[in-house]
Amino acid sequence: MPPIIEVQNVSKSYTRDKFTIPVLNNINITVEEGDFIALMGPSGSGKTTLLNLIAGIDKPTKGNIKVGETEISKLGESALAKWRAHSIGFVFQFYNLIPVLTAFENVELPLLLTSLSKAERKKHVETALGVVGLSDRVSHYPKQLSGGQEQRVAIARAIVADPLLLVADEPTGDLDKNSADEILTLLDRLNKEFKKTIIIVTHDPHAAEKARVVRHLDKGDLV
Repeated sequence: MPPIIEVQNVSKSYTRDKFTIPVLNNINITVEEGDFIALMGPSGSGKTTLLNLIAGIDKPTKGNIKVGETEISKLGESALAKWRAHSIGFVFQFYNLIPVLTAFENVELPLLLTSLSKAERKKHVETALGVVGLSDRVSHYPKQLSGGQEQRVAIARAIVADPLLLVADEPTGDLDKNSADEILTLLDRLNKEFKKTIIIVTHDPHAAEKARVVRHLDKGDLV
């Protein structure tokens, strides 16, 4: 089986006024289907930038990125947005839930871009909330949930469309230890039981312990 992700000779820099700021330097990394990878490194090392490039949120300055069968580094913006909607599940540090929507409605959001019927969407949402252990919270709003429960809703939203890849940027960074452990256990289960390919960015060695592979970045270099 070919790797699910191939990052080849990728560099990324940003331009500010007249200055060019290098962030990533000639990165090469492959990810096998079903891997659970943690990207670690100090602040400013480029790990979130690398995650964003793999997830199609940003584009490399040079080099190629292939995810599945798609060379995403060559896609235009509209094609890239469509690809992200079907291929990537996002989990963020601060959940990014919409306060005026219930847990059910937040999880349903990615499915509104698909051709699924209302009944099919309902089935998918209920399944995703069941997987994260929140079947009894479908009608609750974010303010009625704990931080750990909010993050579980966010994970349900990320997996509801059965994406090719799950990416998480500091998914336990805003949680207490018990809630963080619950989220890490859930990610571990998604990887082992549901065979999800997962990449997380984390500062936390305890979070990285759940990963099968840990890669370190330092000043834009993979070490």
